Amino acid sequence: MTTRHDIEQALRGVVDPELGGDVVELGMIKGIDLDGGTATITVALTIAGCPMRSQIEGDVKRKVGALPEVDTVTVEMGEMTQEERSEVMSKARFKAREDAEPTMVDPVTRVIAISSGKGGVGKSSVSVNLALALADQGFSVGLLDADIWGFSIPRMLGVGSARLEAADDAKIVPLEAKGLKLVSTGLLVDDEDKALMWRGLMLSKALQQFLTDVAWGSVDYLVVDMPPGTGDIQMALSRLLPQAEMVVVTTPQMTAQKVASRVADMARRSFMPVIGVIENMAGFTTPSGEHFKLFGEGGGRELADDLGVPLITSIPLDPYVVEGGDGGEPVVLAHPTSPAALAVTEGAKRVIELVPPAEDETCTARIDRLLSGLEAKAAAD
Repeated sequence: MTTRHDIEQALRGVVDPELGGDVVELGMIKGIDLDGGTATITVALTIAGCPMRSQIEGDVKRKVGALPEVDTVTVEMGEMTQEERSEVMSKARFKAREDAEPTMVDPVTRVIAISSGKGGVGKSSVSVNLALALADQGFSVGLLDADIWGFSIPRMLGVGSARLEAADDAKIVPLEAKGLKLVSTGLLVDDEDKALMWRGLMLSKALQQFLTDVAWGSVDYLVVDMPPGTGDIQMALSRLLPQAEMVVVTTPQMTAQKVASRVADMARRSFMPVIGVIENMAGFTTPSGEHFKLFGEGGGRELADDLGVPLITSIPLDPYVVEGGDGGEPVVLAHPTSPAALAVTEGAKRVIELVPPAEDETCTARIDRLLSGLEAKAAAD
């Protein structure tokens, strides 16, 4: 049964992008009420006109709404008093001065973890093409191949022979690949056919290094291609990037749908919201118009309904996807009008609606101007 403590823990995953702390530690949560399946959260903003208002409100709803037995989330937004505002700014400045940034991923970056319950559902192809489709919408996008053992994204993007390099400050510089900032184990090893025989702790450390030692810079979205299942990397991501949100990939087959529900359950136990489901390999239509349901039908919709999240898109089987993946020319670039590419593009637009990018304008300058004005007025009086 979900408790008030569970809600508070979920809210620790809501980060004020500009102040760099979660809304609980910053004292922005002024009330948590749970009545049946309805949760009411009272949030005090640093300033009423904060451009981050809609982002914080949406994050609160997704984080709390992902908890079991919570059907409705109501967010009541208020404004801090001058004293509370001064205190939260002091906390933020102390944190910035005393605490090292836990990762190199900017707090305003939206993190989308592409996950599946098992391999073979086309998760990496979805990750690559979704990242490119997001970039095509005008956003800067990073792509992290967190499938440490089963890396395949460098080949899919045609950069399998490239290698990552370090800058003068010893931070790893992401590879620029078709407009994406890419990091993958495949860009570190000498031979892509050589097996990486790493245990779970090493896998988690590798993910941690990709987040703390990579100069990601300013990106609007970071798409993370997760390994299949519910192992160490999944748990490490929820700990290292509490702002991460999950998209579950499944095929229409009922067996795949049942397995995929486990990764969604893991996400929710880790207070990572599942924002939607992508159904891949959803039938094949011949040039003559005949349609074949090679992997059954309905699994994606049923999973989305069971999880209470939207079906983001349904991607049909398309030979151009295989051709593009093997040849390093992803389908959304090489054949943008193909059925699969169009479905991915629509999926990217839906992701943007579900997890909108952070506002370009931030609150800090407004708060500083306000506090400076109040201090000047007090001095004059």
